[in-house]
Formats: sequence, C-alpha cells, structure tokens
Amino acid sequence: MTRSQSHFSRPMRRNSAPLALLLTLLLSACASTGTNTSTDTSTAASSDRRLQSRSWNGSTAQSVVAKVGAATGNGDASPLRLEDSLNPGIAVDLTQAAAKEDLWLRLRTGFAMQDLDNDLVHKAENWYSSRPDYVARMTERGSRYLYHIIEEVEKRGMPTELALLPFIESAFNPQAMSTAQASGMWQFVPATGRDFDLKQNIFRDDRRDVLASTRAALDYLVRLNKKFGNWQLALAAYNWGQGNVQRAIDRNLKAGLPTDFENLRMPEETRYYVPKLQAVKNIVISPEKFGLRLPEMDNHPYFLSVNIDRDMDVDVAARLAGMSVEEFKQFNPQMNKPVMLAAKTTQVLLPYDNASAFAVNLAAHRGPLASWTAWVVPKTMKSADAAKQVGMPEAQLLDVNKIPPRMLVKQGSTLLVPRAAHREDDVSEHLADNASLALAPDVPPLQKRSLRAGKNDSVASVAARYRVNAAQLAQWNNVDARARFKPGQSIVLYAANAASQKADAGAGKTSSSSSSSSSRKAASSKAGGVRTAQTNRGNDKAAKPARSSKPVGRSITAAVDANKNGGDTGGFRQVSHR
Repeated sequence: MTRSQSHFSRPMRRNSAPLALLLTLLLSACASTGTNTSTDTSTAASSDRRLQSRSWNGSTAQSVVAKVGAATGNGDASPLRLEDSLNPGIAVDLTQAAAKEDLWLRLRTGFAMQDLDNDLVHKAENWYSSRPDYVARMTERGSRYLYHIIEEVEKRGMPTELALLPFIESAFNPQAMSTAQASGMWQFVPATGRDFDLKQNIFRDDRRDVLASTRAALDYLVRLNKKFGNWQLALAAYNWGQGNVQRAIDRNLKAGLPTDFENLRMPEETRYYVPKLQAVKNIVISPEKFGLRLPEMDNHPYFLSVNIDRDMDVDVAARLAGMSVEEFKQFNPQMNKPVMLAAKTTQVLLPYDNASAFAVNLAAHRGPLASWTAWVVPKTMKSADAAKQVGMPEAQLLDVNKIPPRMLVKQGSTLLVPRAAHREDDVSEHLADNASLALAPDVPPLQKRSLRAGKNDSVASVAARYRVNAAQLAQWNNVDARARFKPGQSIVLYAANAASQKADAGAGKTSSSSSSSSSRKAASSKAGGVRTAQTNRGNDKAAKPARSSKPVGRSITAAVDANKNGGDTGGFRQVSHR
C-alpha cells in the first residue's frame, strides 16, 4: 500500500468536537436494543468520517481499551469506555494540552545512553542521509508505534533511545521475517519468544503482536542490562546472544584488555549494531543537520485496543471496522488464520476512527460472527479423508491449514474447518493455546534391506538401482557418497516394497527383508520416510536453537514488497550469526 492509498495518511485537522459527538453516539448505540440499528450505524459512519478530519499527523501507537461486549440476540452490548491500557482506570482525553505536545521532544528528553562517535556511526549517518525516501517511510511507519513504546520504556526507567531499536531491527515492520526465522517488529527468534511468553502456534504468532512483543523485548533488554551493567553491551547481547557477549568479555579479561563494547571482538553485524542506533539517535536530535525531515507526531495514542468476547472471522471484523482485510492485518499481524479465537485473542488493534465504527456495527450485527472452528483429528488420515469428514473441499482444507500435497495428517492434530451444526461452539482456551499440526509423507511403507555388493557396485549405482537418495544411502552405511563398495560387502538400505522388488528383479540379486514394525521405525528415523512436520516455525524442534546464548535481535535480509508489507525492513544487509 502506498502512502497515498494508506488508511492512516488521510489528511485531518484538529477538532475535538467530533470526538464528543462520537462518544455520545457510541454510548447511545451500545445501550440501544437494536430497534433502529440502520440509523445508528449510518449516523456513526457519518460521525466516523468527520472524526477522520482530526489531525493525527502520523501520531503513534498506544493501546487504548475500548471495552465493547459482543452483540447479543437482542442487540445489547456493554457500555463503551475509552481507557489507556498502560494507565487503567483513567479515561482518555485527547483534547488535553499534553496530547498536542511534540512526541519527538519527549523522546529526545529521555536520551540517557553513552554516546558513540566513530567511523561506523558516521557510515550509518551517511547511509540514512543519502536515502531520505527510505527514512520517510521508516519514520512514518514507526510513528504508529512510538507513543506506546515510549510509554513502556519510561515506565521501566529505561533510556528512550531504546524506543528507536525497531528502526534497526525491522524498520518498524511488524510482519518482518528474517532468514534466521526471527519475526516481528522486535525480531524474536522462536526459542527466545517462548522464553518471554510469546505464544506461537497454528492460530497466532505473538512475536508479531505489537503490544506483546514490545513488552517482551523491553523485559529482555532490562534483563540483559542487569547482567552486563551496560546498555551498549546489553544491545550487543540482544543482537549476538548473551552467551557470545559473555565469552567475549571473558576473553578480554583473561588477556588483560578492556571489556567495553568498542574493545570486544565480535562479528561485523554486531559491531555495526550500536553505531546504527547512535546514527538514528543523532538524526532524531537534529534531522536538519542531515538534510532529513521527521513526520510530526503528537503525544497521544494512534490506535485503540477493542475487546472481543466471541470467536470472529478476520473478514467480519474488518468489515465491521470499515477496513479492508489487508489494512486490518497491518494492525493485527499476529493472526495466522482467517478466524480470531476469543479464548486467546481477547482484543484487536484498530485506528481510533475504525474502532469507533467497530463498536457501533458490532452492537448492530445480526448473524454469526465466525464461520470457522477447530477440529482435532481423531486418527491419522489422508487429507482427502479429513476433508470429506468435515465437509469441505480437499483443496480448501490444504490451503487454509497450510498443508503440502501428499501428506498424512497425524492423530491429535488441529485443523481449521467450517462450523457446522455439531461444531458451532467457540474454540476452548486449552485448544487455542496448545493447537499443533503434525504431518507425515503419504508414501508406501519403507523396509530395511540387507544386500551384498556386486563387483562394480558403488553408492551411486546402488542408489540408482533402488531409487533412493545417494546421500542417504551413504549415511545409512557410514561411507562417503562417492564411495565404491567392496564385492560381497554388506549394504543396508531402506526402500518401498515395489521399488525394491523391481530393483531385485532387474539386478538378479537376492535380498532379505524385514517387515517388522521396528524396521519401519528405523526407516523413519534414518531415511526420513516418516517425519513429523510442524507447520508453525516456532514449534519446529529440529530447528530450535539453544536458549542459553541465542539472541533475539535478527537482521532482515529479504526484500519486502513495500506496497504489501508497508515498506522496507531494514537499512543494511546483515548476516545472521546463528
């Protein structure tokens, strides 16, 4: 989406009158019994359009709770209250003088980290100053979230420079994903995300959740600063891993060398990490010095958190909020499926004007809110059989559940399926929290075979004869993939029955086979013939990094479509040190 198309870049003017009018309309709408819903909705929409004329000027993100109950059969809903989620019990008043102050000034006032001044800082400054369009996109995107982050930083007594860290990590793109599988605005890898209670399953990935990931990232930085006693070293550990930084410190101590950031031996990416943050800080202090302009930001929230208490389709929520699905997902990027589960997704983020429309339209809504639910597979089955059992096309089941073709769905897996008369309840909290999807290749069972090598047999020739992978055959027999077998040497392989029989017939050889369950298990573990595939990266145990020293911060290396994902994901190409 380009800036001209963006929902949040509409020109607006300062005017508190529509806010008061809108609140009056909302309160009356939420208290109504639904007898005049079409009038209420159209009036709210008109008021909503007037509210869009308020001057937000790219103002930043702060969660504000709009407490709205789901519509009941007669249209009743709980009263609406706008409240700062970081200051519960205090009603939001955007007409106060403090809300109109300059947020950049507030940010600068809290700078407290030791400054760096070296060639790498100057290199980063030159990089940013030579790309004003990139800086404009990055700061405009960041302006949605900075208010919330600054509030969180100040509550912890942290230097406000740390609120700028997502500029370095992801260019403030909540949907960013690195080659190291680090995700979200703060770039959490799966294991560290789990350490900080960021749920990752088939329904959601909280590493992309704006509020949850900010809480986790700042908690982690506080922990790192407590360990190293220095924010620069804490940032190095955020990027490189605390175990790596500690070992670098220990090396310098042993050698009698200083242990500050600039004197530690570290990878180039980490060496450049703090200087880039310093460069961004310098630009925020004096943008005109670098020929750059920062977007105006007022000292008040950009979006609201709207409570939901029933499962709801994403497209239904977007329609109620008067947004496209793509816009809705920009504010709620943690959603992995086309339905939000109230058991764990208790609130959604919406721009202020859309949140108000959502409140009124939800109160007036008739009919189901969700067309999807979760189904636990009772036994291992083919995807076609699973689709037939739940009454949906196989292609749709594969697509919505991200299942590759020719895979078995293993017993106990959770699938997203259409609601039906016997499947109409909301998904339970236990299932929403623990859902997983395990798959296995839908291939003939493999059998272990013991062969005797012929005069000219090699790994390549035997692999070709039995239609198996040469590298796997070499691994099964603890030989090099280019090796030749000695005549009469015993060869072990795992192959499907049909392929084995055909190869035996063509080669004129005899072989022994075992059809025992233990042999099939051996084939599974050695040949990869039967494997469990977690569709959620955060549950992929095979790729799970050690928790003791792996970093949260990861660099973005893949280009992101600016129109689709909101722009760039980072200023520099960096290499993961995993």
